[in-house]
Amino acid sequence: MLLSGCRTALPYATPGRYDRGLVIVLPGIHGRIGLTDAICHGLNDGGVDGAIEIYDWTSWRGPIYNLEAQAGNRKVAKKIAQRIVKYQKERPLRPVVLLGHSGGAALAAWASEEMPMGHNVDGVVLLAAAMSPGYELDLALAGSRRGIVSFHCDRDWFFLGVGTFVAGTMDGRHTASAGRTGFTVPQALRRERGYDRLFQVAWRDEMAEAGHIGSHLTSGARAYVARYVAPWVRQATWDEALLRRAGDARP
Repeated sequence: MLLSGCRTALPYATPGRYDRGLVIVLPGIHGRIGLTDAICHGLNDGGVDGAIEIYDWTSWRGPIYNLEAQAGNRKVAKKIAQRIVKYQKERPLRPVVLLGHSGGAALAAWASEEMPMGHNVDGVVLLAAAMSPGYELDLALAGSRRGIVSFHCDRDWFFLGVGTFVAGTMDGRHTASAGRTGFTVPQALRRERGYDRLFQVAWRDEMAEAGHIGSHLTSGARAYVARYVAPWVRQATWDEALLRRAGDARP
């Protein structure tokens, strides 16, 4: 199933797969591109057996509009939350994971914030998030049972360094993005604000073996997603032990 007018749907949205769970993949500000498809293929290669949908939240007005349209993007996030609630009513107790890449990471976090009382997503996965490091994740964490895992890379200096410093992050800050530096964690109130369920995975040299060479445009490489990201989607419980195992993933 493809939730927006875009290219041909991928073969990961059959009734049988919907019966096992749902992953909603949110692309960056350019909309669905080959990298978006690579993320979906990587999830499937990595053993994710539930339905995988691409939700192209972007507007025809173009990338800069998509970056700056915070009010409109918040409305789309609410629609994504409504889509999740509909699925949960049709298939109760099936896991739902939001996965956002770059600008789509903000939509994933905001959709988690919008989950109504009595409904939660199971997990939120952020790849190269174009969000400010100081963005407060309290509400997004509250909307997710497992928490949030964020993959970041300090080599992503062009798109998430210079790019968001000049053009701004999805939340309107002119700074290097959390997808480059990681999110700032308020240590004094870590547990009280839910940040003990924020797991941050930093890029390492050996990840280049799986196709993520440290650039923004390889941060959703198929083999990298299969090896390092899919374990988070598959695992029902997120904790520091999973962080260590996933971070040490090998072929």
